[in-house]
Amino acid sequence: MIKKVLLFAFIIFTYNSFAQKAQRIGYIDMEYILENIPEYNEAQSKINAKSNTWQSTIEKQQKEIDALIADLNNEKALLTKELIIEKEEDIQIKELDLKNLKNAYYGTSGDLYFLRQQLVKPIQDLVYNAIQDIAKNRKYDFVIDNSSSLVMLYSNNQYDISDLVISSINRLKKLDERTSKSKQSDDKPTIVNEELQKNIDIKERKRLELQKKIEDKRAAQLKKREELKKAIEAKRQKRIKEIEDAKKAKEEQTKQE
Repeated sequence: MIKKVLLFAFIIFTYNSFAQKAQRIGYIDMEYILENIPEYNEAQSKINAKSNTWQSTIEKQQKEIDALIADLNNEKALLTKELIIEKEEDIQIKELDLKNLKNAYYGTSGDLYFLRQQLVKPIQDLVYNAIQDIAKNRKYDFVIDNSSSLVMLYSNNQYDISDLVISSINRLKKLDERTSKSKQSDDKPTIVNEELQKNIDIKERKRLELQKKIEDKRAAQLKKREELKKAIEAKRQKRIKEIEDAKKAKEEQTKQE
């Protein structure tokens, strides 16, 4: 429905524009362009590999939590109230750790976001700049992405500038390589994005701070748990002593009688 509305709106807008002057419209296939950029495919492979590693870590921790929950449910009838509370706290800590881990990987400012900023965004910017240059040189009023949600019922191939965009990017890459080779012996230019690196450093520091808070909270809970155990043991020992003292007193009384 949304696609139909967008298409209808575009047709109406284009028709009104044609009433004023002839419009030049080009189109691209963004998926086709990106597929023909080796750096983009390499970036996607790196992102997918990293994401698979993160997902494996998340699944492993989730299985550990599920196992703890299953064990608790099976043993609940045999445990004291204190032990049940202790095991529930362990589960809650692990669930909080997992939630923070997921956010660190896939949150709005997580590792995936910064990895895409590092690897994919420079390539996307390169594509958009090439599109704009071609559109200006050929005096196109509009350039439409044929692979987007806007449905094109018909398109003339002579207005498809996808291959021109790829050729333009390849020329720029070769020019950059020649420029780089004249300045250094490395074959591949290294692009350092200081702002991204700064953001990564900040995020890493925040993650370490969060990890410390989690560890401090866990240490506090463990300390509280140990104190509770000691208090229970002291109470038990006191009770045992009271029973023994009462038993001895009874024996003494029996002897006297």
